[in-house]
Amino acid sequence: QVPLVESGGGLVQAGGSLRLSCAASGRTFSRHSLAWFRQAPGKERELVAAISWSSNSRYYADSVKGRFTISRDNAKNTMYLQMNSLQPEDTAVYYCAADPIYRPPRTTPNYWGQGTQVTVSA
Repeated sequence: QVPLVESGGGLVQAGGSLRLSCAASGRTFSRHSLAWFRQAPGKERELVAAISWSSNSRYYADSVKGRFTISRDNAKNTMYLQMNSLQPEDTAVYYCAADPIYRPPRTTPNYWGQGTQVTVSA
């Protein structure tokens, strides 16, 4: 059973928005730091955003600051990534992940989702 399940990916035009969701399955991650990573074709997986278990701390990669917003609802065991002003370079498979410690940019997950494709057309 996959512990984290992403949804909300799809195809959008440049300048558009998408909201990704990550739902925990089979266990709770309310005390874990959660994060979004992405991997574009031919590139290494990179950390996009991270959020502490209390939501008091949030981290964003420079490339998404001011455009993406990470949030979580521990009561629903769900995390979100609101992505605005999307650009073609945001095209990637987006993965949610859980790390028992909040330590971006050296986030080291011990649980991963299977990923959801985000494609931004020019």
